Amino acid sequence: MRKGTFHFRPSGIACRPILLLLALAAPGGAAAQTRNPGYDRPGLGFSPAVLDAGAVTLEQGLPDASEDRNGDTTTRLYSADTLLRLGLGGSFELQLGSTPWNRLATPDGDLHGRGSSNLGLKWALPSGHPAWSWGLLGGVTFTDGSRAFRADRRQYALGLDVNWQVSARQSLGLYVADARAGGDSSTVALGDTVSVTPELSAYLQVATLHPAHARAGQLAGAGLAWMATPRLQLDAGFNHHLAGSASRWQANLGASYYFGN
Repeated sequence: MRKGTFHFRPSGIACRPILLLLALAAPGGAAAQTRNPGYDRPGLGFSPAVLDAGAVTLEQGLPDASEDRNGDTTTRLYSADTLLRLGLGGSFELQLGSTPWNRLATPDGDLHGRGSSNLGLKWALPSGHPAWSWGLLGGVTFTDGSRAFRADRRQYALGLDVNWQVSARQSLGLYVADARAGGDSSTVALGDTVSVTPELSAYLQVATLHPAHARAGQLAGAGLAWMATPRLQLDAGFNHHLAGSASRWQANLGASYYFGN
């Protein structure tokens, strides 16, 4: 299964990280062999694996976008999500995230601002079978973002990601998450990932979303992840509304870079 966040328009702020990543990925910028365990982008969920102690990944949206409709009102949100992952050793990993750039397009005009910061801890659970892996990710999202892009109170979330390596080329995944911030919201997603080549993988995903104080909704999507180098992954994906309280569509474009041995 793919891996990414619970919850996109290019700007100077959003484009600088990818330029840095491409520079680092140039010849001489990365070793021929790495022990990269995988990224949390793209799609819903995250990788059950954690980074080795001291290893770091930077995962950047370039950007992600979604469109919602409430009655006759249509809004579009563009967000450049940034996720920094740090291996703590053993089975644990620290995550620091934020959305330093957002643009919300509404019929009354556009809103811009920074999203709230979040802090997470991932735990790779032990597995008795090499084909199965799972992990827990707990986190808190603060209220330090711009008024239009923050919640009124802190949000606490817990997610579980389970991966079954069916064959050398195919894996199936289940992602379940619950978030609380004055009301419960939940996500359940199923995914199927296939390795097209050693560097290119494709995934399909279906999900049920149950926002707080709203009826459930469903969406389905697909995407690609390309290992441009052993350290640099580029990804793209698209989700479409199926029913209920889900975005009309979601699109993502991102880059992830691994700093480690």
